[in-house]
Amino acid sequence: MLKVLVFMPVAAAAAVALVPGRHPLLRWRLAMLCALGALAWSLFLLARFDPGGEAFQFAWSRAWNVRLGSYFSLAVDGLSLAMVLLTALLTLVAVLVSRELARGARLYYPLLFLLQSAMFGVFTARDWSLFYVFWEATLIPLFFLIDRLGGDDRQRAALNFFLYTLGGSVFMLVALLFLYDAAPGHSFAMADMAAGGARLAPAMQLLIFGGLFIGFAVKMPVVPLHGWLPLAHVEAPGPVSLLLSGVLLKMGAYGLLRAAETLPAAFLATQDWLAALAFVSLVYGAVLAWRQQDLKAMVAYSSISHMGVVLLGIATLNRTGLHGAVFQMVAHGLAAALLFMIVGLLYQRTHRRDLADYAGLAEGAPRFARCFAAALLLAIGLPASAGFIAELHVLFGALARWGGWVLLLGLAMLLGAAYGLRTIGVLFAAGSNGPRCPDMRRSELLGAALLLAVSIALGVWPRPLLDLVDGSVARLAVLFGG
Repeated sequence: MLKVLVFMPVAAAAAVALVPGRHPLLRWRLAMLCALGALAWSLFLLARFDPGGEAFQFAWSRAWNVRLGSYFSLAVDGLSLAMVLLTALLTLVAVLVSRELARGARLYYPLLFLLQSAMFGVFTARDWSLFYVFWEATLIPLFFLIDRLGGDDRQRAALNFFLYTLGGSVFMLVALLFLYDAAPGHSFAMADMAAGGARLAPAMQLLIFGGLFIGFAVKMPVVPLHGWLPLAHVEAPGPVSLLLSGVLLKMGAYGLLRAAETLPAAFLATQDWLAALAFVSLVYGAVLAWRQQDLKAMVAYSSISHMGVVLLGIATLNRTGLHGAVFQMVAHGLAAALLFMIVGLLYQRTHRRDLADYAGLAEGAPRFARCFAAALLLAIGLPASAGFIAELHVLFGALARWGGWVLLLGLAMLLGAAYGLRTIGVLFAAGSNGPRCPDMRRSELLGAALLLAVSIALGVWPRPLLDLVDGSVARLAVLFGG
């Protein structure tokens, strides 16, 4: 079943590429059908998944290179499945709001589905060599999506993104080779490398962890390895920014959680340092988001702050904090995707990104203004939103570990509320001559409503997601006595 999941988007990319250029509506409809198929298959996996059963389910493995101990091995646990569902949902929304895409549509949809296939591969791989291949495979479609279809400074943004991520991946590869040498069975299987990693001396674990952390921290991103993110988000097309922030950043956090299973002593030794980096990212991202006039840059810097919450939750190494980290990965994926979707659609209509240009938007395009305000409230973590549940778990997890230092998390939340409420105030400014642009279409409203509904549903009834990931979180917390 996982083979079908991973390679279904590849077949979709080939099918969409064969549609003649004179039939853009047919291409969009076929892309929608393919995206719906991937989401339906993900939901089928969810229905068949047993949270109280085996740790990893739907396992499938074939020898890739027996001599090297490399296998094409796939399986999912609750954490993997949550990320798979998020990927499928956000890809569907990205296709849904791309109906009016005029430039490069014949290239756009195949690249989008190839990116989805690589992301599915990252979240389902149970072999570190296969994980690395899929991890690197995300670079190729993203590079061309930004370089060919982005804004005026797209080439610099694409090159920045490529070099940052590739540079981090080199450190990751070296670390994985050290782990391979320590694995009892000399294979890249995650279980085998975890057994070898746990037996390494703490100093060696720290060295290997440093390499893995650089690779994952670039993708999250963690300050000071965040330099590629604002430019890439600003120049990428709106739907690509949606996936970049909604899913790609979560790959770094997901890899960090898998690394925690492999190198427990290193994580314990660096726990406080990880928390310090998380606090820096939290406050730094929130302050810069508050100072931005460019809407895309504002959302990009807010993503750095929200991913700091994820890192803080991981650093607690206790069950409550880890639940919060995983929940925040999903909550931020939904909120950031909605924000980038709306900002991208506005830019597509007006070719403006300055906040001042949208003063009084509610008078000319009320649907845009209301959806934008709702997305900002989700990002703030308003009660009854998924972000509120996530931040509450991280808050209690961090309080149990660091006590009063958790007040810094409250400071960052206040800064986040400041830039969110400031933006809402501008959108609904009375008497301002806001930009006159066509309001949201039905397909775009449907995408926004879908993201809003899922986020509010998780905020009101978080139990299904908490139950889904509880087995994965509990196994990880046990390693650290949490």
